[in-house]
Amino acid sequence: MAFPNHAEFVIIGAGIHGLSTAWQLAKRFQEAGKEIEGRIIVLDKTGIASGASGIACGVVRNNYFQPAMRELMAHSVDLWESDPEGLHYHPVGYMQISSETMRSDVSQIYQQQAAIGYESHFVEGENASTKYMRGFFDDWQAKGITSVLHEKRGGYSNQTKTMYGLASKVEALGVRIIAGAEVKGFINENGSGSVKAVETNLGRVECDHVVIGAGPWVRDFWDMLDLPKKIEVKDLVGDLHSNVDMWRYWQLEEGVLNVDPGMFKTNDGEVPPVLHVDTDAPLISDVDGSIITEEMWGIYYKPDWHFGGIQGGASPYKVETPVDKVKVDPYGPSSPEFVSSKEFAHMWVSALAHCHKRFEGSMPKYHRDPSGGIGCFTPDSFPVFDHFRENVAVIADSNHGWKMIGVGHLIADEVLGNEQDLLKPFRFNRFSKGDLHPVSNSPYPWS
Repeated sequence: MAFPNHAEFVIIGAGIHGLSTAWQLAKRFQEAGKEIEGRIIVLDKTGIASGASGIACGVVRNNYFQPAMRELMAHSVDLWESDPEGLHYHPVGYMQISSETMRSDVSQIYQQQAAIGYESHFVEGENASTKYMRGFFDDWQAKGITSVLHEKRGGYSNQTKTMYGLASKVEALGVRIIAGAEVKGFINENGSGSVKAVETNLGRVECDHVVIGAGPWVRDFWDMLDLPKKIEVKDLVGDLHSNVDMWRYWQLEEGVLNVDPGMFKTNDGEVPPVLHVDTDAPLISDVDGSIITEEMWGIYYKPDWHFGGIQGGASPYKVETPVDKVKVDPYGPSSPEFVSSKEFAHMWVSALAHCHKRFEGSMPKYHRDPSGGIGCFTPDSFPVFDHFRENVAVIADSNHGWKMIGVGHLIADEVLGNEQDLLKPFRFNRFSKGDLHPVSNSPYPWS
């Protein structure tokens, strides 16, 4: 099929955001009785789920200290729950398990989840927390845990299966996905800032609207649009910071224990919730008994039949290379900043053993899978969802992406002229206005 010379909507990126946007646009056209064929195209330089969406761990949660993030995630969970089978979504729930340093923050999350009707259960106190966890896992042995927030909704999905399921939905509605189409630049309308055409290696396509959902490559499209590389940021106490990098990169590390996923079930033989542990208890090596860290640390993990084992990750580390020099590689190892996975493996497997006796001595079963990779973060580590150059919508997820399947739906409605309240707290001008999101005591940069 020939490369099109015109489309009303050009969506860049066949990942979670691009296909979610296409899905909603096509549904809106269908509801209005409008022809879809040829009006919406999705461009990807490689193919469906070939970037960050294809290596996502798939966790879906509401667990955020920031009210705007919680409301946005509740919307996305609704969408995940709308078709669990078609989206390969497993609604097993999610647990935030924390030490005393985070107890107040997590209590606030629970209270605000209750306020928006998001079902969760909160346990406080060390004895009560241990009892609650041992009600699920007889071998639970983590020390110093004083709170458990158990979200009854949420869970995880199987990334590539989800993406191909989503692609099937949009193609069935008449959306064309074009693989191997690498965007080289934008052609502006004379006398206007709007984009009139997208230049690709396959040819030029004229358009009325552009939606960019490019994950960690957002920096490159930001540059193509001539948007600022350095910005002013007013912080939460009103101080103004000049010459702040718009983008930062963090290396996200994840791995898999090559064991039967069925060995990690609850006492009742059920698939457990996704577990996330944040604690300041000393982390002792399960290999040689040395102290790995006495600082705050965190891990997440789940049994995953798609990955073929126990899959999860830990806190990322910052890429120190100047932002313009970072080569975006979602798989990580080819990046010069990538450190030996042995360090992560040692920490993560020891942390699993810290939490569960069943994982003691399992270091030889560790396997690094293509997951994690490099994440592109904004100055405050929260997303930017906004409109530029009159007809370009940018989805910059700041590595919160996978679970945010609903963002594409909201952006689609905004492109069609209906501003969405859930997206307003994530506008670009919040940096200059000082309307930043509150931060918690979590060791993760996005919390």
